[in-house]
Amino acid sequence: MGMPRSRLAIGVVAVLTTVAVAAPAAAHDPAADGGWEKSVDDAFGAVVSPMADVLFFDVLKLFGGDGKTQLPIIVAWLVLGAVFFTLRMQFINLRAFRHAIDVTAGKYDKEGDPGEVTHFQALASALSATVGLGNIAGVAVAVGAGGPGAVFWMIVAGFLGMSAKFTECTLGQMYRTVDDEGRVMGGPMRYLSAGLEEKGKAGLGKVLATLFAILCIGGSFGGGNMFQANQSYVQVKSVLPILDGNAWVYGVAMAALVGVVIIGGIKRVGTVAGIIVPIMCGIYVLAGTFVLLANASEVPAALGKIVGEAFSPQAGLGGMLGVLVQGFKRAAFSNEAGIGSASIAHSAAATDEPVREGIVALLEPFIDTIIICTMTGLVVVVTGTYSGEHGDGVAMTSAAFGSVISWFPNVLAVAVFFFAFSTMISWSYYGERCWTSLFGEGSSMVYRVTFLIFTALGPMLQLNNVITFSDLMILGMAVPNILGAIILAPKVKDALDDYWERYTSGKMTRNA
Repeated sequence: MGMPRSRLAIGVVAVLTTVAVAAPAAAHDPAADGGWEKSVDDAFGAVVSPMADVLFFDVLKLFGGDGKTQLPIIVAWLVLGAVFFTLRMQFINLRAFRHAIDVTAGKYDKEGDPGEVTHFQALASALSATVGLGNIAGVAVAVGAGGPGAVFWMIVAGFLGMSAKFTECTLGQMYRTVDDEGRVMGGPMRYLSAGLEEKGKAGLGKVLATLFAILCIGGSFGGGNMFQANQSYVQVKSVLPILDGNAWVYGVAMAALVGVVIIGGIKRVGTVAGIIVPIMCGIYVLAGTFVLLANASEVPAALGKIVGEAFSPQAGLGGMLGVLVQGFKRAAFSNEAGIGSASIAHSAAATDEPVREGIVALLEPFIDTIIICTMTGLVVVVTGTYSGEHGDGVAMTSAAFGSVISWFPNVLAVAVFFFAFSTMISWSYYGERCWTSLFGEGSSMVYRVTFLIFTALGPMLQLNNVITFSDLMILGMAVPNILGAIILAPKVKDALDDYWERYTSGKMTRNA
């Protein structure tokens, strides 16, 4: 059976890379009128529109909404899922927080536990996929569109998302499989299939698992790859003008660097992420702290704005809801809680306690959203750059830091590069695991090579619809993932109760 599946995989790659094979290298000018780039973009546009109509359908229309304030159905789905898991797991995001830090620090590690990476490396791998442009640009977009109050709702969304991460990553460990060579297969494509089969819903489980895998593969090529390469190129060339007009050089160099890491599999991804993520997060937080100290007298007023405008009484219910949606929406894009992607990385952690890895995972939204996103939001509000005079997204954040640290835009370019790089190597692993779940382990190299082709193409292409399509696929992953996780929640809760009783009673041993 391995051979036919490999041939099928190669056939899929042939379709995906037709653009790369058919297009001459000299045709990569974004300013070109039409051409093959526009043809591909238009083709994807036909798919993007109906997909966006479904995922961003305004729920408020069902209740007579006027369309001015919108609540996209996918945002509502993510929020309701996070609230459900927080209540169902009895606020595990609060009561297990200290224990999560101890486990991540290795205080409960044991020699011989099955898995490929440590708790810390699994956390770093998952964080490297979420800590990135969303924290730098996405927060600025949220504050620019919803005002300072959006930061408050981002914090709330991050708090609730901790419980969603716990649930999906515990399931990832529960249903993972380890082959004879020690390779782990885990994540929604496993627990949706095997878990729902246990519940007598084998047909539904297979459909949800396949849907998730397809969406994840598409998202890994686009939002987790081409978008990162493209946006990092835009920022880097702003401080290295020599790259302007030489996107192919940047693309090939990025592909080479990514290739060195991903060819080595999750162990190398975990090692590299374990180095890059703490350093870049540390630099970013230190710079943000410096900016806040330089504007210390303005911080209380900024905090007052963030809390006060979160409820926007002067704008009425509609105004408050608009701010809430902006905050929750950007938090969902940033920390991916409920998307299911992180459970793929955490399933590879070396442990014989599934709940323990879920507890480690709940730290992700805390670090990603409650710390880093809040830092960005505070800096933007304190410096006043959210007014719109300094541009949007990365430009707004860069102006905010630059107002105090004149040379920081150069550092930001480096940060954007490494954040994009770390996101790409983690998403390559997510996509590969989903790819092999469909086509077999023998086709993993086919996926990796294809991923690198898209990495090289990313900076050269201006395929807006392709990127939008990919982002929609990433958000779409939440549909099968949360549905399956809700059905399997009783099993997670039983395992949590057993684990927590052993932990609180002192029956659980830890390292010195």
